[in-house]
Amino acid sequence: MKFRQFGRTGDQVSVIGQGTWYLDRGDRRSAVATLRRGIDLGMTHIDTAEMYGDAELVIAEAITGRRDEVFLVSKVLPSNASRRGTIAACERSLARLKTDRLDCYLLHWRGSYPFAETVAAFEQLVAAGKIRSWGVSNFDADDLDEMLEVAGEGRIACNQVLYHLQERAIEHAVIPWCVKHGVAVVAYSPFGHNDFPDPRGKPGELLQTIAKRHAASPRQIALSFLTREPQLFAIPKASTPEHVADNAAAGKLVLSDDEIAALDKAFRHGPKPRSLPML
Repeated sequence: MKFRQFGRTGDQVSVIGQGTWYLDRGDRRSAVATLRRGIDLGMTHIDTAEMYGDAELVIAEAITGRRDEVFLVSKVLPSNASRRGTIAACERSLARLKTDRLDCYLLHWRGSYPFAETVAAFEQLVAAGKIRSWGVSNFDADDLDEMLEVAGEGRIACNQVLYHLQERAIEHAVIPWCVKHGVAVVAYSPFGHNDFPDPRGKPGELLQTIAKRHAASPRQIALSFLTREPQLFAIPKASTPEHVADNAAAGKLVLSDDEIAALDKAFRHGPKPRSLPML
C-alpha cells in the first residue's frame, strides 16, 4: 500500500482507504471482518459520518485494540453545524466510535450555518485534542474560497468529493484549487453509484485491456487512475474481505504515462457543470 501526505497535516495516509456508507445494512460480522482485513492490508484510512446510521458502531468494533493504526475520519451534518451543534455532534461520534479523538472531522456539505461558526467549533475541538485536523466534503471551488477566507491558509486538511471514471467534474476547478492550497482530495464512490464502465463499451474494453496487462482487475485500474496524482486519495467501500483485498491491491499498482493518457482520453470529463455533482 502506498502512503502519502494528507494535505498539510503531516500525516502519512493510505492512498486507498475504506468507505463505510451503508456498511451497517448487511451482516455485521462480515462488515467487521472486512474492515479488519482492510486494516491488515494497509487500508488504514477509514471514513464514516454521523449520517451513516450505525456505521460508526461497526467501526468501533472493528478497530478495538487497533485505534492507533487507523486514520479515522467522520463528518458533521450541515443541520448540526452551528458552533454548539458541531461540538455536540463530534462528542456523539466519539462515543459511538469508542475513541477519544478523530484524525480528521469534516463538514459533510455546506448548509445554512455561517462557516465562521463551524470553523470556530472545529478549532475548539482541535484545541481540546478531540480532533487532530478538519476539512470539508462536497465543496466546489467557490465554496472553498469562502471557507479559506474564514479559516485562513493551511487549516483545511481535505475536500472529500464524488469522483470516478465517468464523473470527473472536480478536475475542472476543485483539484487545481486543492493543489494550489495544499488540500488533500478524497474520492468517494470511486466506482460510481451502479455506474461502473460496461466492459462491452469501448472505454470499458480499454479498462479490461489495461487490467489484463497488469494481471489486475478493472476496479484496481480505476482506483490507480483516480489516485494518480500526489494529492489524490480514494475511499471505496467493500462488502466482503475478498472485495477489500481487491481494492487494497490497487495501492501497489502504478500505471504508465501512456495508460493514464489513454484512460484520460477514453473517459472524458466533459464541460464544467454549473454545480458540483454529489451523492
